[in-house]
Amino acid sequence: MTESGQSGGEIKKAGTGTTRRGGGDPASRGRTTIADGVVEKIAGLAAREVLGVHAMGSGISRTFGAVRDRVPGGAKSVSRGVKAEVGEVQTALDIEIVVDYGVAIADVARAVRENVISAVERMTELEVVEVNIAVSDVKLPDEEEEEPETRLQ
Repeated sequence: MTESGQSGGEIKKAGTGTTRRGGGDPASRGRTTIADGVVEKIAGLAAREVLGVHAMGSGISRTFGAVRDRVPGGAKSVSRGVKAEVGEVQTALDIEIVVDYGVAIADVARAVRENVISAVERMTELEVVEVNIAVSDVKLPDEEEEEPETRLQ
């Protein structure tokens, strides 16, 4: 490095002018990586916010999730039914939902897609290139819940 700052910044010598360290904006120094699980949680929460989405995931994943949720210390999986592939600047999502009977499935899917894209892009600054939605079931009004309420004894 030379005194003239040839390597991206000036070095302050005792008794001289101001110091500029490094090169450029501090926010641009380094790299941020976002794990698939982070995007899956954001997308899962955003999808659940949409009216007409009864549950997330297939029947099997919901059953296993209900068991896991009952284990002491176990947390409810907000990413159930969501799979993300995250790159450096883009992400793609696959979401599996159960809709309430009577809703327009195309409208619910469109609303889920819009809400998920908005939330993921706002929070991560990743470009969402696609959100594939699979509707795996319809919750009928007279069906019992697969995930029964926890009873206190």
